[in-house]
Amino acid sequence: MLSVIIPSYNEEQMISMTAKTISDVLVSENIDHEILFVNDGSSDKTWDIICEEAKKDPHVRGVSFSRNFGKEAAVFAGLSEAAGDACVVIDCDLQHPPEKIPEMYRLWEQGYEVVEGVKNSRGQESGVHKKAAETFYKLISRATKIDMSRASDFKLMDRRVVDTIISMPEKKAFFRAVSSWVGYKKTRVEFDVAERVAGESKWSRGALIRYAISNITAFSSFPVRFASYVGIAMIAAFIVIGIFAICIGAGGNPTGGMFLGLLAFMFLIGGIVLLAIGIVGYYVARTYEETKGRPRYIISKKV
Repeated sequence: MLSVIIPSYNEEQMISMTAKTISDVLVSENIDHEILFVNDGSSDKTWDIICEEAKKDPHVRGVSFSRNFGKEAAVFAGLSEAAGDACVVIDCDLQHPPEKIPEMYRLWEQGYEVVEGVKNSRGQESGVHKKAAETFYKLISRATKIDMSRASDFKLMDRRVVDTIISMPEKKAFFRAVSSWVGYKKTRVEFDVAERVAGESKWSRGALIRYAISNITAFSSFPVRFASYVGIAMIAAFIVIGIFAICIGAGGNPTGGMFLGLLAFMFLIGGIVLLAIGIVGYYVARTYEETKGRPRYIISKKV
């Protein structure tokens, strides 16, 4: 059986359409399946509609969080609750094309354990959003040593892969990176990002920035090393400014040279210390969160 996992946050306009679209695709291909919606603490009627769909279609299941825990938590909850021999993670807004699921499933039947959906294009996004996404994926690719330039959460995984991922004890795991990091036999299916049919994206620029910082620090120690690189760069800048200050002093303006040198030194020390403290402090906070041992999510209801 194939489990289709759909994280859902304030998607009351999409639940019925998504359930029907995916069900029609899989039924037409004679693929035994379940459709598992994970309600991530929605404030609209998302859960009520999931319950209605579960009454109409025996393939539909749902779990609901006690509050909003975030998309990553919803994905991991879906993987933990899924009963299938293989699992597909797909967005509720249908921007990941459901018609690609049978292709992924057939590749799984051929022996592939991870079938990744990779983007041909990002759809109609603003230039700022596309540039921000490119920058994020360059950073995360460099930090994780995994090419994630066209990566997405849209992927199919064998039960062995799913069990490996959900057995990891870390609370702030980055699904997109972890599912690549675990290895196993992989292949790719390319797709074009479709336009959202109804509703609005729940990702503001601020939310995307927080998401990027959280996932980079969750999966890599690169920012801590980056502080060392910045320190080296600032020392180099201090040397250049220091030489310039000496030249000014030698040219008959000792006061100006001394002032410039002192200013450069203050910027050097202050910048390095504040940057290093900030980055190390962020990791200390993440370590503190992990040691508390709280669950990734709390499920309050099932249907």
